[in-house]
Amino acid sequence: MTLAEAEQAKGPLVWLDMDQAALDRAYDQTIWAPNQSLTAERRAAAATEAKARLKSSRHAYGDSEIEAFDFYACGVAEAPIVIFIHGGAWRNGMAENFAHLADTFTNAGAHIAILDFTNIDDAGGRLESMVEQVRRATAFIAKKARELGGDGRIFVCGHSSGSHLSSCVLTTDWAEYDLPQNIISGAILMSGMYELEPVRRSKRSTYVRFTDETVEALSALRRMDRIVCPVIVTHGTCESPEFQRQGRDFAEALRKAGKQVTYFSVAGANHFEMMEQLHNPYGFVGRAALAMIAGR
Repeated sequence: MTLAEAEQAKGPLVWLDMDQAALDRAYDQTIWAPNQSLTAERRAAAATEAKARLKSSRHAYGDSEIEAFDFYACGVAEAPIVIFIHGGAWRNGMAENFAHLADTFTNAGAHIAILDFTNIDDAGGRLESMVEQVRRATAFIAKKARELGGDGRIFVCGHSSGSHLSSCVLTTDWAEYDLPQNIISGAILMSGMYELEPVRRSKRSTYVRFTDETVEALSALRRMDRIVCPVIVTHGTCESPEFQRQGRDFAEALRKAGKQVTYFSVAGANHFEMMEQLHNPYGFVGRAALAMIAGR
């Protein structure tokens, strides 16, 4: 069925101007990225090459095997630390799949910690478990920053569902971890979801156990009072219109709340190509991320 035919056969609206079929399409990025397999192939090749070439260390932030991160040092005694939280619809991905990002940041004088954490299926559908892990990993890195060669500055970067998890890191009450509220120096949020109600109504609810409490607690749009650092919000113009709306609305809400936010879209880029924009230091996202870290 074409989009025009789908529009003519539209059923009852479930979110904004979308019926159930349209909302389900809006949260399935494969529909909007016909070259997904090619970007995945390029990413896998780049990550495999980087993992073999670069020296990394493995650090545990919890007791289970998955609760650890790969750490790539930049060779500078005191440097900022970037925490990268990968995407994959909350279901897929491992730290080793993103080893190539180490080149982007270490060559610019920053360490990078690429997190591993459980997936939503192993977590029994509970997003809360995943959020708790990435928050605990961030707290661990903050407390061990000097030992890791950090200078005290920590930046969080995430893509897709990893951008959602990153936004949850930003909205953490850090007093619960015996840390000050300003432990994050800046964030780069790419192609994420910051209000979970429409996601709850989409087909993603078949594997995520959304509750009223989940949506309220883990929608960054509802927890912006805890965000105290500069934030970059970005997405591609070839992503689903709903993902683009999520980014625009979150950036506008941050602006209205008086937060320091930079928002831009990347022309001609789909959801998966945004990761290539981050990997490239001359790409729109890579350049913006490195400028933030450098304080420019």
